[in-house]
Amino acid sequence: MPNWRRAFLPGGMFFFTVVTYDRRPIFESATARKILGNAFRKTGRTQPFDMEAVVLLPDHLHTIWSLPKGDTDFSSRWSWIKREFTTQWLAVGGVEKETTFAQSNDRRRGIWQRKFWEHAISDEEEMSALLDYIHFNPVKHGHVQRPIDWKWSSFQKWVRLGQYEENWGCIDRFDETIHPRLKEIVGE
Repeated sequence: MPNWRRAFLPGGMFFFTVVTYDRRPIFESATARKILGNAFRKTGRTQPFDMEAVVLLPDHLHTIWSLPKGDTDFSSRWSWIKREFTTQWLAVGGVEKETTFAQSNDRRRGIWQRKFWEHAISDEEEMSALLDYIHFNPVKHGHVQRPIDWKWSSFQKWVRLGQYEENWGCIDRFDETIHPRLKEIVGE
């Protein structure tokens, strides 16, 4: 059995990737997006965190969270978000992928990939590169030509904050607008 080791950084800032089970495009559904938003808000009321950035794609999401000072427990937050989403999604008739007998015995459902990926952010340059990664993701996956056109992203917020120009990350301006470390991440 693997020994899952999680980052331990009280009050830290973390980058997460969370994927649907078997990469099913659940979040193409407006209902699924609404339920997920409600799960995030409900969790935040009982276990506070600041969502610094997010992008929601049909089959996965990336987000950056800041935890309160002294707090290290992002795992229970994700567990609660996934559980809340699954309960509400199935209650409104959402479909789940069939799971194996062993998965069913482990009380796993066919909605989310079992684990999530997290990374503790170490400095401002890394934060900048990860913001670029998050906001460029819809372009990378071919959903839009410009990050500003993807509705399910914090990109517009960061434009208002002055971090980006509206035309940042456009396919025709890739070389001149993207953070240099992002090119390494996306393989360009």
